Amino acid sequence: MTQVLAQICRHPIKGHGRETLASVRLLAGACMPWDRHWAVAHDAAKLVDGWNRCANFARGAKAPALMAITSDFDEAMGVITLRHPEAGEIAFRPDDAADLPRFLDWVRPLNPAERAQPVAIVSAGRGMTDNPVESVSILSLASLADLSAKMGTDLSVDRFRGNLWIEGAAVWAEFGWIGQRLCIGEAVFEITERITRCSATTVDPKTGRISAPTLAALEENYGHQDFGVYAVVVESGQISVGDEWRLA
Repeated sequence: MTQVLAQICRHPIKGHGRETLASVRLLAGACMPWDRHWAVAHDAAKLVDGWNRCANFARGAKAPALMAITSDFDEAMGVITLRHPEAGEIAFRPDDAADLPRFLDWVRPLNPAERAQPVAIVSAGRGMTDNPVESVSILSLASLADLSAKMGTDLSVDRFRGNLWIEGAAVWAEFGWIGQRLCIGEAVFEITERITRCSATTVDPKTGRISAPTLAALEENYGHQDFGVYAVVVESGQISVGDEWRLA
């Protein structure tokens, strides 16, 4: 079976949209460029300088409607466009304080009224990923197909908000790669740990509504709630959809 990189995805604002890329240059020791570069802090956040835990931010696990947002980021202009099937479309500059009120007006209706409400867009100079170590997430289409078959439903890759989706691995083989190195295109990764999932994966990314008990299915069928692995970039390089991958 051909072993190729099937999809590259980034999420410029954590929990608020996703976009696919044809290629990207990765730097050793860094997250994917512009992935989770910003995050939306809520009014109960207790922020510290730099990286912060996900509990400080508006996200799909607590506001399912956010999972239906898609995005396009114009790096040259610093403008991000968000689209939602109910909220419509908005284009703004996350770094421009003058644009914040307009963004908040757009996004607040997507957050449950009884939960902490979004109040600010913050950045940390690195990806505000769920992992305190700068890393990227690597997920397997074979494992997704296996989970989909167990659940009797076709699960979208967008439920899992991953960076790199690979094709051609044995089912769940990625969990056995911890401590090993993986080569994709010009880049080399060290696989560091499994990713434990949250309730955001239960949400249909087309509608923003809870639709599938992914966590219960993982627990029932496999005895855990993990899907995908984190990896640290150890050698910089360009990667593109269709590049072959191999274990070093």
